[in-house]
Amino acid sequence: MTSVSERRETRADHVIVRPVLWRDLPALEWEGEYQHYRRVFRANYDDMLRGQRMMWVAEAEDRLVGQVFVQMLSADPNYADGARRAYLYAFRVRPDWQGRGLGTRLMATAEDDLLKRGFRVAVIAAGRDNLRARSLYERLGYRVFADDPGEWSYVDDRGRTVHASEPAWLMQKVLTSGSGREG
Repeated sequence: MTSVSERRETRADHVIVRPVLWRDLPALEWEGEYQHYRRVFRANYDDMLRGQRMMWVAEAEDRLVGQVFVQMLSADPNYADGARRAYLYAFRVRPDWQGRGLGTRLMATAEDDLLKRGFRVAVIAAGRDNLRARSLYERLGYRVFADDPGEWSYVDDRGRTVHASEPAWLMQKVLTSGSGREG
């Protein structure tokens, strides 16, 4: 008989990391947990089709188990400047998939893609209340370079403007060949 840990290990080996497809947009809502971002996901997908963003997902057992998005150009060059700096965001891994290297694999995929596009610095925000994320990013080579008040807004799935406040540390990593690989 196969143990739970063996089944989990096997499942993790069969994860596919790939760009988002149109058919994935409803699944990005994670059974309604992120439904309020429906319009944001659609706008990000449209930007991806125009070459302005990338959206990566991890798929296993016919469901999305992780994601990371990349913004290549921002109005604030501390995040992304369209040429050398890019901003990683919306990074998440389902709780039952955490701790098995999937987050590291998603980040490596995004970083490797950025290098191929000529980018040399990756930026990500770690929420002030998310020490686990900050620890992961530091392990992957990211270092804090600024505080971010995290004030932003978006239009939710019902057409309402929502104002968010998510204080964070801005972290960056200089990308080099192979820097996205787990070592």
